[in-house]
Amino acid sequence: MFDIKKIARLFDLRADYVCGAPYGSGHINDTYRLDVDQAGLRVHYILQRVNSNVFKQPIPLMENVRRVTTEALRVLQEEDCKEAYRRTLTLIPAKDGKPYAQDEEENVWRMYTYIDRARTYDMIESPAQCVEVARAFGNFQKLAANLPGEPLFETIPDFHNTTKRFETFRAAVTADPIGRVKTVQKEIDWFMAREADCHIVVNDLAGGKLPLRVTHNDTKLNNVMLDDVTGEGICVIDLDTTMPGSSLYDFGDMIRTSTSPAAEDEKDTSKVTMRMEYFEALAKGYCEAATFLTPREKELLPFSGKLLTMECGMRFLTDYLVGDTYFKIHRPEHNLDRTRTQIALVESIENQMDAMMEVIARC
Repeated sequence: MFDIKKIARLFDLRADYVCGAPYGSGHINDTYRLDVDQAGLRVHYILQRVNSNVFKQPIPLMENVRRVTTEALRVLQEEDCKEAYRRTLTLIPAKDGKPYAQDEEENVWRMYTYIDRARTYDMIESPAQCVEVARAFGNFQKLAANLPGEPLFETIPDFHNTTKRFETFRAAVTADPIGRVKTVQKEIDWFMAREADCHIVVNDLAGGKLPLRVTHNDTKLNNVMLDDVTGEGICVIDLDTTMPGSSLYDFGDMIRTSTSPAAEDEKDTSKVTMRMEYFEALAKGYCEAATFLTPREKELLPFSGKLLTMECGMRFLTDYLVGDTYFKIHRPEHNLDRTRTQIALVESIENQMDAMMEVIARC
């Protein structure tokens, strides 16, 4: 247990601590909502402990967050946005001026202003939500498009390097440490037949055909706060994986996580499909915001859904082959069920690729 009151006093709140309680449904960082009294006014803040078991270098990570949120606020204010402090996360500095504080055990903590009258959702409920989520992530990239200085620190190196993900997968097949290869040869062959797809974005980035951008890298619905009244995407949150990457990684993961009605571990793969209506909504919202995209980026937007879904499936199958050491499982073939669901989604995307290209052309 942490002494939240003591940790809160490490930050420049200029207020009296009232109470603090666990907040949200996140599984990585410890998150609390604080209530403080600021000269007679009750104010809320979000306090988080960065999980250093997942993010091995939390201090450079926090410098990323500081740079991105500072730049986003600068652009919003330059555009005379009336809700600038509601449309980007705002860090509260520690008393020493740093964007984080460390407790006696060297845990890294951060504090944000609390965004009122908006919330997150865990499940996509409509195409209209897809429009808002995609627009929010497009705006996030746009706000950071001209970030000054050196590229951001890679919080998880090679996170979406699909060439290296494929090499890791192939090494697991070759090693076959617990003798599972013979039971999943069909799935292995499926990925092997698509090896060339894994190199396209990586090679284009290396060759300068695609620009390196500031990307979020975890573009799920529950990382966007939607306004309680209008449903508008207000603010992108959870910036721990924000680092250099391709815009295609963010859009592709939106396709993967938002267009299928089936759960990620659905056993009945006949329920898995890429719903065109939801893809059209994503394309509409994202392209309206991401006005900075190059022709090559636009061309690869439909393919990005295939690529990011393949990557996720490879990771699940790799983990299954080595003994389920990374992803939490709740049944013996949980990772294999996840793999097959991703395969089914990729096949649905492949079958609709021409129609998806037409949608992007219209956008």
